[in-house]
Amino acid sequence: MEKVVGRVEERLLLEKIEKSGEPELIAVYGRRRVGKTYLIRNGFSKDLAFEFSGIHHATLTQQLENFALALTQAAGGLPLAIPKSWIAAFQVLRQYLVPLVKKERTIIFIDEFPWINTPRSGFLPAFENFWNSWASKEKKLVVVICGSAASWMINKVINNRGGLHNRVTRRIRLLPFTVGETAAYLKQRKIKLDKYQLLQVYMAMGGIPQYLKEIEPGESVAQVTDRLFFTKDGLLLEEFKNLYYSLFDKAENHIDIVRALAKKSKGLTRTEIINACKLSSGGYATQLLAELAESGFITPYVPFGKNTKDALYKLTDEYSIFYLKFIDGNKATGAGTWLKFYSGTSWKSWGGYAFESICMKHILQIKKAIGIENVYAEISVWRYLPKNKEEQGAQIDLLIDRNDSCINICEMKFSVAPFEISKSYQKELDNKLKVFQSQTGTRKALFLTMITTYGVKNGTNYPGLVQKELAMDILFA
Repeated sequence: MEKVVGRVEERLLLEKIEKSGEPELIAVYGRRRVGKTYLIRNGFSKDLAFEFSGIHHATLTQQLENFALALTQAAGGLPLAIPKSWIAAFQVLRQYLVPLVKKERTIIFIDEFPWINTPRSGFLPAFENFWNSWASKEKKLVVVICGSAASWMINKVINNRGGLHNRVTRRIRLLPFTVGETAAYLKQRKIKLDKYQLLQVYMAMGGIPQYLKEIEPGESVAQVTDRLFFTKDGLLLEEFKNLYYSLFDKAENHIDIVRALAKKSKGLTRTEIINACKLSSGGYATQLLAELAESGFITPYVPFGKNTKDALYKLTDEYSIFYLKFIDGNKATGAGTWLKFYSGTSWKSWGGYAFESICMKHILQIKKAIGIENVYAEISVWRYLPKNKEEQGAQIDLLIDRNDSCINICEMKFSVAPFEISKSYQKELDNKLKVFQSQTGTRKALFLTMITTYGVKNGTNYPGLVQKELAMDILFA
């Protein structure tokens, strides 16, 4: 088995599961290429006794044939006959497992679970019967089921109202690597990049192990980006549609929402999304948003002083942001393409958007750097639209509302050098604080917190304005 980088909580949980001495049904979900299969194959201390993966858009016969081949390989015997149904398939699996679970802890793994449950296949009822009638009574058996279609796994398995109701004993939602885990992963692969370069890599492709695996030693960020995004055989050139269509049966509306959010870096409300995408049903819109959020593409943020129905949705998948900004509809390809963008205004706007998204995902690291990791805090956003010409509006993209009567108002700025506060920006910051305080009526202390790549160059020019400065190094903690 290969070494698993990062994933500290998940590895501890797998160790606990392996030693629990109870029958375990584990549901693992997370977006495509995030490393779910790798974690299960390598996260336990012992080999899997049986592994089977569903095939996307395969027929019932093809799925059953694939199952027979997987069980033949696991058993190491003569080729098994193809079962006529999933009831028969699980009966054969049970016969294989009976002598194993009498001896020792036995782990089996069914991957891409949603893909196996084709219409009228009878797969899910057969699995329910397998678990309820036999597997749930075997104290030495661990059954891991896994799927990239996060919403399907939650609705059909974890929140199942039928035979699997309350049967899942543990769940693992596997998220992309953090910035720190990405650095550790590339270091293990002998990739040498400084923190600013690593941050740029993360901004383009996120912490997706399968994407990061494509980086070669000795390549610059520009070379990596050109090769993966802008050459005809680049892995990430055609990944966008494959990504969404592999997760959602009717992905067109999901993609429409993602495109709408990509145009509005500050986010959209549910009503604004329905209008922008011309969605006829509010209930259907809620379902689409939930599916995108569970799969990790978008994130809802509840505005300060509001409730969940007022949530502001933002596109937070780095790859999707990059693709829609630079690849979708763009004819530029080949070597040097990324360097061409690098000096343009589109690069600057993307850099700010992507850096902000990364900061929002690393709240734990930010809280630790501020020194409030043990203080309860709620994360939110806030915006005020002026009601008349005399009023001034304001938008705050990250608020850390603390239980110790303080609020960190965070400003996130991506730049190639120490960030310089201009006179006009200083006035904008003062306005934000004043408008926020007057419109919310908060009595908490407001601490303006700057999160930048290389720190603030001239903070001392404006005494008392910036209460806390954080540089990109804190994201790697």
